[in-house]
Amino acid sequence: MKALKIGDLLAPVPIVQGGMGVGISLSGLSSAVAREGGIGVISSAGLGAIYNDYSKDYREASVWGLKQELRKAREATRGIIGVNVMVAMSNFADMVCTAVAERADIIFSGAGLPLNLPSFLTEGARTKLAPIVSSARAAALLCRKWFSEYRYIPDAIVVEGPKAGGHLGYKAEQITDEHYALEAIVPEVVAEVRAFGAEHGCHIPVIAGGGIYTGEDIYRIMALGAEGVQLGTRFVTTEECDADPAFKQSYIDARPEDIEIIQSPVGMPGRAIRNSFLDRVREGLKRPKNCPFDCIRTCDVTHSPYCIMLALYNAFRGKLRNGYAFCGANAWRAEKIQTVHELMTSLQAEYEAFAEKCANFSLREHLFGHK
Repeated sequence: MKALKIGDLLAPVPIVQGGMGVGISLSGLSSAVAREGGIGVISSAGLGAIYNDYSKDYREASVWGLKQELRKAREATRGIIGVNVMVAMSNFADMVCTAVAERADIIFSGAGLPLNLPSFLTEGARTKLAPIVSSARAAALLCRKWFSEYRYIPDAIVVEGPKAGGHLGYKAEQITDEHYALEAIVPEVVAEVRAFGAEHGCHIPVIAGGGIYTGEDIYRIMALGAEGVQLGTRFVTTEECDADPAFKQSYIDARPEDIEIIQSPVGMPGRAIRNSFLDRVREGLKRPKNCPFDCIRTCDVTHSPYCIMLALYNAFRGKLRNGYAFCGANAWRAEKIQTVHELMTSLQAEYEAFAEKCANFSLREHLFGHK
C-alpha cells in the first residue's frame, strides 16, 4: 500500500478508522489504529453522556470529554489522531473549537455539509480539515464555498457510499441504486476534486469509505483514484474498540437479514442491526418523555419514537435491550474478535496478494493477449 499524505501528515498505511459514536471509537481504538500507521479517529458524538459524571450540563461535559480523549490518545501514540464532528450536532462549534485547541491532527466532518468549518481555525492552527461528502456535486460545492469565503482548500475529502454504517447521506431509494454505489461515485468525486486542485495548483487526496471490508476491496477502490480508505465496521470487532463486549458480539451474531435501514429520529436513514429494541419501536411501544440532551439540531422530541442519544449510549454500554448498534452493510461478515494489529496486518497482506495477482494477470495478458 502507498502511504496517505494529507498536507504535512503522512500515514504509512492509507487506512482511516471511521469515527463511530456514541463511544464506539474513543482514545482506545483510535490510538491503536494510529500506532499501526493508520489514522485513528475519535468520535465527538455523545461525549456529554459518557462524561456526565464531570458535569450534568451536556455541552460542558462534551468539551471536557473530548479534551480527555484526545489527551489519552496522545499519551498512547505519536501517530495521527483525528476527530469526527457531525454537522447536525447542536454542539458542533464547541467540538470543532475544542479539537482545534487541543491540536487534533485532522477533523472529519459530515452528516450535513460543513460549509463554515474553516471559520473555526485559529491563527497558527495545524489541524487539517476533511469534509465528508456523498457526491461529486457536494464536493465541488464545498470546495468552491471554502475557497471563495475563507480562501481555504480542503486538506482531504472523504466520500462515503451507501453501504456505510450509521447515518447515511442518501435518500432511501438511492441506497440500493447502483448509480450511487461507491464504485460509481468515487471516480466522479476524484475527477471533480482533481479539476479543482489543478485550477488552484494543489493536490487534494480523496478517501473512500462505505462497505470496504477486505484488502481486495481496498485495492479495487484505490484503483479508481482514491488515495486512502475509511473503514468503520471492521474495527468494531477488535479488542481495542471502546464499545462493550456485548456490542461487538452483536456484530458476530448478526446474519445478513439482520442488517436493516431505519429512519433515525434525526431525519436521516441509517443502517443498524435489527434487535428487540427496534422491533418495539416499530410496534409503537417507545416514546421519549423529554429531551435531556438537545444533542442533534434536526431531532424533534415531540415526534421522535425514541431518544437516539440514549439508545446509542445504552448500546455502547452493552444494554442492547434499550438501544441498538449502528453498522455497515458487511457487519454480518464479522466472525471473531481480533487485535487492531492483527486486522491491519491481514488487510495489508490481502491487498498485496491481490495486487500481485493483478500484476501477474496483466503480464500474462500483455504477453499472450486475449484468447
